Amino acid sequence: MAKKFGAIFIMLGLLVCRVHGMPVPNLPPETRNAALRYWLAFAEMQDPPADKETSDLLEKTAAGEASWDEAKLGPILDKNEVAIQIMQRATKLPDCDWGVEYSRGAAASIAYVPRARVLARLNTLYGLRLAAKGDVHGAVDTWLDGVRFSQDLAKGGTLIFALVAKTALLSNLNALTQAAEKGTLPAADKAKVSAAVGALPETVFDWSQALFLEQYGIEIAIEEIKESANPSDHYQQLMGRPAPVSPATLSAPDAAAFTKVMSAAEQAMWLPPDKTDARLKTLQPALDALNPIYRQMIPSFTKVNDTRKRVVAAREKLLQMTNKD
Repeated sequence: MAKKFGAIFIMLGLLVCRVHGMPVPNLPPETRNAALRYWLAFAEMQDPPADKETSDLLEKTAAGEASWDEAKLGPILDKNEVAIQIMQRATKLPDCDWGVEYSRGAAASIAYVPRARVLARLNTLYGLRLAAKGDVHGAVDTWLDGVRFSQDLAKGGTLIFALVAKTALLSNLNALTQAAEKGTLPAADKAKVSAAVGALPETVFDWSQALFLEQYGIEIAIEEIKESANPSDHYQQLMGRPAPVSPATLSAPDAAAFTKVMSAAEQAMWLPPDKTDARLKTLQPALDALNPIYRQMIPSFTKVNDTRKRVVAAREKLLQMTNKD
């Protein structure tokens, strides 16, 4: 109600200016940065019920493993409709800069990532609700907004960003695929989906950049460990487990070898996933030879590439379904 009154007061103010011949103030330009709007959406979000039954139902429904339940899930979407719609409008903006403080390494705040994951799931459910009510066009637009949101979520982030974005992406691609398999997508919507999804890169996200930023974060963390009063304690606080060897063993040659391995892995992530597998196998001896501290901090390249394969498979399946006559 307060928002409605605010809008009314603004309109009345502008009307008074016109009536009395006063100059109408120019409104400031709206942002081109989607991240700012996403933050507004996060602020409007209402936390869903925390009980396990509802939480499980939300997850299963978004994943396509349970049918839409209006009685149980509808009220949750009603409370979050403003946030969802802000997010959907934000996906139309041309830029997205989350303002991550890369120089802080592991201490950089990623507080928005969990909320982004929840909002992405709510958006998928919003589309499922529209589909259940017979609004196929609205459902398709909602899921495509979710695809664009997943792309924005991964921008400028390390692997954790890409992995959360992958979850958001797959839930929307899966919803679109299931709708196509049921034969409920009109030809115009199938063409829209095919064009939007076909325009995406094969693995959708920039996995190479995510690894590069991961590398940068590890390098900062290593320097902080070496410079701390108690390197072993600092490592354990950072990693949640003891260091495999004394941090005192870290050397300049270790850092150079780490950089070489990471650079090779980043280059491998530019290749199609099957070719990446072959490249990673040739990289394994160099990875095994790294200082154990670096080995423990490096993410699994194989798991990253397996995730890329899942994205490729989901994208290709949807394109096959929407390109059928």
